[in-house]
Amino acid sequence: MKWYRADVSTITIRPCAAADLPALFSIVNDAAQAYKGVIPADCWHEPYMPLELVGLMGIQDRGEVSLIRHAYVQTVQRRKGIGEKLLRRLESMTAKPILIGTWSAAEWAIRFYEKNGYRALSRPETERLLRKYWSISERQIETSAVLANARWTS
Repeated sequence: MKWYRADVSTITIRPCAAADLPALFSIVNDAAQAYKGVIPADCWHEPYMPLELVGLMGIQDRGEVSLIRHAYVQTVQRRKGIGEKLLRRLESMTAKPILIGTWSAAEWAIRFYEKNGYRALSRPETERLLRKYWSISERQIETSAVLANARWTS
């Protein structure tokens, strides 16, 4: 086999963005084929690196505060630090106080946020904040809780 070096003078190296993810995973999985038969069969899987969304969490700017919105981690991926990592990422995006609304009966969610430095607010403060920063029904206000990070001063 004859080896040759291709002309790479026109190739641009640049940082990757989220839009590049499908291409990145395609490159990794294509290149990983070289390891098939080298990696023990019980450790090999295809695709070698799946493109998989396992959690999501949003942040909404509401003027003097930011709200964490719609925080979800795929059931089989829970308790692996994904939610905490998502939360820390969003916290790093704002210097404003952060408020989180969730269902009062979602005790696991409240425990998660408390474990990560948030505190549940009083019922009157919860109702006031839900009316001020969220657009939700009175029924949802009755059944919701609000937690705040250390930047929040009431």
